[in-house]
Amino acid sequence: MLSIIIPTLNEEKYLPRLLKSIEKQNFTDYEIIVADAGSKDRTTQIAKNFGGKIVAGGLPAKGRNQGAKEARGDLLLFLDADLKVPENFLEKSLKEFEERKLDVASYTLIPQTKRKVVKTGFNLLWNRMINLSQNVLPNGAMGILIRKKFFDKVGGFEEDIKLAEDLYFVRQAAKFGRFGIIKSTKIYIILRRFEKDGYFKTLLKYILCFFYMLSGRAVRSDILNYRFNHYSKDNKN
Repeated sequence: MLSIIIPTLNEEKYLPRLLKSIEKQNFTDYEIIVADAGSKDRTTQIAKNFGGKIVAGGLPAKGRNQGAKEARGDLLLFLDADLKVPENFLEKSLKEFEERKLDVASYTLIPQTKRKVVKTGFNLLWNRMINLSQNVLPNGAMGILIRKKFFDKVGGFEEDIKLAEDLYFVRQAAKFGRFGIIKSTKIYIILRRFEKDGYFKTLLKYILCFFYMLSGRAVRSDILNYRFNHYSKDNKN
């Protein structure tokens, strides 16, 4: 069984898109676990309507860990709540994962925007980079597929990390097993953080974080002032 784990906080606007895209999959041997951090909107009700199991969450790292504790599957798929997956995503992911004998994997991310310069920049700065470096420097975010036994070996996501805890987790997991970027499918993302906080400011934060993490350390201080789901202050996302 595959356990799909989604951390949430006030995601009534975007969670239905993700859950609908999962519901349309040909592969059906999965469970959905939504780790909610105390949403004040309809997030948990929406998750229940799609057959999801609700567990108490927190910041994304804690939510993923709490979800993993309740997971029944031997494979875990961590997805952010504002994503969308294409047709046959689960089937293609699992087939390639097994054929390549991977233990942990991540995905190419496709931003849903009409701005060609943004798409081109994102493809060059992230997608090309993670594919070229996958055998040397593992990178992954927003969508992570891992065998449960390797998740347990890593000890889960470190909950005191302030930024890019998913990227740090992937690099730690790759020390125990084989890592790769899934080539047969992709994940659609939105750039709401970039749009709200500004493209240059947000990109600069990620670049600084990336180079700092080349030292093998994670960002555990609040120097970059990164927040979880601060969008809901202005609108209910």
